Amino acid sequence: MKTTTIRQSVKFPASPHEVYLTLTDSRRHSEFTGAKARMPKKLGGSMSAYEGYISGTVHGFFPDRGLLQTWRTTEWPKDYPDSRLEIQLEAEGNGTRLTMIHSLIPASQAKNYRKGWPKFYWKPLREYLRNNATKPKARA
Repeated sequence: MKTTTIRQSVKFPASPHEVYLTLTDSRRHSEFTGAKARMPKKLGGSMSAYEGYISGTVHGFFPDRGLLQTWRTTEWPKDYPDSRLEIQLEAEGNGTRLTMIHSLIPASQAKNYRKGWPKFYWKPLREYLRNNATKPKARA
């Protein structure tokens, strides 16, 4: 089983707190993707996104800093284990730098996922945050 790793880094126009909440809250996640998502409140809980196309288990919640989970899609080869998805968040200027490390991906599917993250996650997440994130208060 040949696997690969995808690394992507993206900046968003919101605080790490807003990005974290949007990724980990079922309602917000559903709103920004436009498809039903279910995010657990506890470690070891099952997650799903895009109407069940994506599924996995959350192994780490790091409020305002990121998360760690297993990840697979309905197109995943049956004999492959789940992949590992790590999201890191860090403040950068007036926004957040999100770094994604998605490892143990079936090499045969890496091209699709490499293109899919920007199209189905980063672009709609940026737009959602631009329109819905709490704006920082001006200092007096």
